[in-house]
Amino acid sequence: MLARLRRMLPDLRHDAEIWRRAARHGAVHGPGAFIRYSPPVFGLGWALALPAFRRRVAAALRAAGARGTALEVASVFSKYALSLTESFAVGSGRNERLSARIIGDARFQEARALGRGVIVATAHTSGWYAAGPILGSVYEDEVLVVMQHERDSAAEDVQQRTRDELGLQVVHVGADPLAAMPLLAHLRRGGIVALQMDRVPKGQRAVAVTLAGNPFALPEGPLQLAAASGAPIVVVLGRRLAFLEYEVRVGRCVSVPRRPSRADVEATAQAIAAQIEAFVRESPTDWFHFGA
Repeated sequence: MLARLRRMLPDLRHDAEIWRRAARHGAVHGPGAFIRYSPPVFGLGWALALPAFRRRVAAALRAAGARGTALEVASVFSKYALSLTESFAVGSGRNERLSARIIGDARFQEARALGRGVIVATAHTSGWYAAGPILGSVYEDEVLVVMQHERDSAAEDVQQRTRDELGLQVVHVGADPLAAMPLLAHLRRGGIVALQMDRVPKGQRAVAVTLAGNPFALPEGPLQLAAASGAPIVVVLGRRLAFLEYEVRVGRCVSVPRRPSRADVEATAQAIAAQIEAFVRESPTDWFHFGA
């Protein structure tokens, strides 16, 4: 009886379809002032309603070398809501446009000039939902964005609709190694593959690293993809400046040998982790690390 009752009730978990659909509706149909100024209110509401996530965010910030204060945590939730809302608004036909200021573009150009494609190693930072359009507005190369399937497939469908409207080409991967074959082919054609490095998808191998001296883990798959393709890895992280305005920071290029030893893989992972740590120290409220 209890199980049947649960099935009859709507899914109200934080990542459920109902919340994603509500956010999209407000961004698509709400007045301009609502889109600009209401997201922080909803973000703070999520923070108050999700104490476990508040603790995770605070712990992640402290582990990365930031202070993890209550004000920082509240700002993380607010910026997440702003970033999500703006991605919906841009893909809604409201004539909203993203603008991005690129810091360190020369590093990206050097990596691209090698002619082996580029792996963009990013994280859950401001502007991630619009990463494809931001990169595409600056570079002519075709960008494939790698994501893991969400728990709620209906919620994923809502998000995918926005990605389609934004022109975001997404490849979903999981534990199946064959899923990486289209990515390898794309890199060999000189394309760009963008993927997140601050969470390890379920079923994938991890590489142990440290952030600010604390244990952390990065996914190994992107490093093996770099080894197989010869593509350089460029760390690219986003910071929100104002309404629909972002700063994209391009970090140092790192490479993995074609036949890497375990030490090579670990050294490259640590080099990427160091760049994420430096970003979080400087812009802690732009890092959306809600995972356990």
